[in-house]
Amino acid sequence: MSAPRTVTLCGQHLDEPGHICAFFDSRSEEYDVLAPYYLEGIDLDEEVITIVGADRQADHYRRIAAHGIDVLGATEAGKLQVLTAEDTYIRGGRFGATRMYELLHGALAEAHRKGRRVRTSGVMDWALHGAAGTEELMEYEARVNFLVPTYECTLLCVYDINEISGRMMMEILSTHSYIVHGRRVRVNPYYVAPLDRLREVLLPDTPTASGHQPMA
Repeated sequence: MSAPRTVTLCGQHLDEPGHICAFFDSRSEEYDVLAPYYLEGIDLDEEVITIVGADRQADHYRRIAAHGIDVLGATEAGKLQVLTAEDTYIRGGRFGATRMYELLHGALAEAHRKGRRVRTSGVMDWALHGAAGTEELMEYEARVNFLVPTYECTLLCVYDINEISGRMMMEILSTHSYIVHGRRVRVNPYYVAPLDRLREVLLPDTPTASGHQPMA
């Protein structure tokens, strides 16, 4: 992995490895942004890991193929994985922050041993629909920020902006260093350093570094 890292989203090069929250209001917009991101990773001999709900898997294959991705060829070459939320995020019927963190960490470490970087996208519909264990999501989102610089990976979480509450929006923003919205990518001014965010999540009654209690 001596080659320079290159990640492009919405036509813009990202200066640093990133944990990204992407908000879309249609499938068309979603794949117009994500398909070039996938294709770039495949062309750079990275591992592209995509996660969607089982009910979306066939449509996911169809849409990325329609954007010019050789799904079978990339899969056989080990450059593309299409996983389901049911086998990853909510395996066994519920989300677990530690289990999912270990699953991701293992995938990143294995790719690193092969000399490959990883870029991901995960559709988070299961969290918006109240899956069991969703209350652990922000712990997970904060923890994965420690993996990003270690493995020079790009982790992208996909949200349907039409289904997000205001409170959840602010929680999502606090754990992602970049935002994609309106077909643009930008540095997130609401991002909170992972140690501070974990303190808020795991020790909610502890004052923050500024001496103030975190907002409820």
